[in-house]
Amino acid sequence: MSRDDHPGARIAKYRKLAGYTQDGLAKKIGYSYSLLHQVEGGHKAASPAFTAACARVLRVDVTTLTGQPYMTELQQDRLAGLIRPIRESLDLYDLGADPDVATRETPQLVAAADTLCQQVRATQLNKAAVTLPLLISELTTAAYRTPSTEVWAALGSTYRTAHDVTVKLGFYDLSTIALDRMEWAAQRASDPVLSAVRQYMRGLVYHREGEHTIGLRLVDAGHRLLDATGESPESLAVAGQLHLGATVIAARARDEAAVQEHLREAKQIAKRAGAVEHVHWLSFGPTNWAAHELSALTEMGQYGKAVEKARKIKVPHTWPTSRRAHVLIDRGRSEMETGRTEAALKSIAKAREVAPQQTRYHPGARATIEGLVHQARRTPDALGHMSAWLGL
Repeated sequence: MSRDDHPGARIAKYRKLAGYTQDGLAKKIGYSYSLLHQVEGGHKAASPAFTAACARVLRVDVTTLTGQPYMTELQQDRLAGLIRPIRESLDLYDLGADPDVATRETPQLVAAADTLCQQVRATQLNKAAVTLPLLISELTTAAYRTPSTEVWAALGSTYRTAHDVTVKLGFYDLSTIALDRMEWAAQRASDPVLSAVRQYMRGLVYHREGEHTIGLRLVDAGHRLLDATGESPESLAVAGQLHLGATVIAARARDEAAVQEHLREAKQIAKRAGAVEHVHWLSFGPTNWAAHELSALTEMGQYGKAVEKARKIKVPHTWPTSRRAHVLIDRGRSEMETGRTEAALKSIAKAREVAPQQTRYHPGARATIEGLVHQARRTPDALGHMSAWLGL
């Protein structure tokens, strides 16, 4: 990244285009003038929450300020060429059955959709991205030829995987399209739980963009979808996950009262449901609750508390790779902000070891390493290597 090509420089550019002074923008986003001045000058890293606040006020996409997607790194990982087939596959939904596509039996298609979800949760993005377009095409054709609840649900699950892959790689326009397709399939599967999962994921999209009110409304819509489903383990797990999603959204809005309310609600549901795994590939339970509390504390800037909580979280080896890496990235960010530079670098290095592709494209990991570089009087070899690997 060049001296003049960093998020702070882009914030300065769009601030001027919008007619704001530094002082004026700082007041609108709720951060100090000093912090904005340092970020724009490239002397301090822009946190994901700070960037989202700027994007909301300046009325631009977060990616306009972050420079995502990271094309150089994507090309090195041979992922860039896989995006166009995914984009094309998402446009097949209303074309009916493809006469040139042979389809497998329904159990095989359902198993293939589950395998894709598993690969994403194991952060095997290459494998998932290669298989995804062909499976979407096959499932779409099967749904038109021999429609059934199972096939439509599998297609909805695969659209959800398309969202997960594209959002992790920074292609947020595609992730939004994938969620629209997910709802299209969920309605045909008559699956309100799947529709509620989609509302949860939509809420997190707005969390990323800093639109907290819309995000929380989407979470409420997800709860309403579950009202008629009773208290099955699946419904309880998704209801709890909706509260955990609202926790992180409210944290970015710095609404601590709402954070605590949603954490309480989620904890009560966890007591009734226990640990529920693999409900549309969500994992809900006490460990996930603790991980979201850590994320909320990090979002609210309560870094000392976050470090203390992170030390107490015992992540089981059976937990999805993607979630383990996320906990490590949140921990590293809080350690960086509290001056624990060696610990922060170790946390991000561990996240890289656990989930290299997810870590490479994760805004929190990039902001943490950028912050460590700014703090260092000289850049140790390990930090320099990590910064270069991230493309900073």
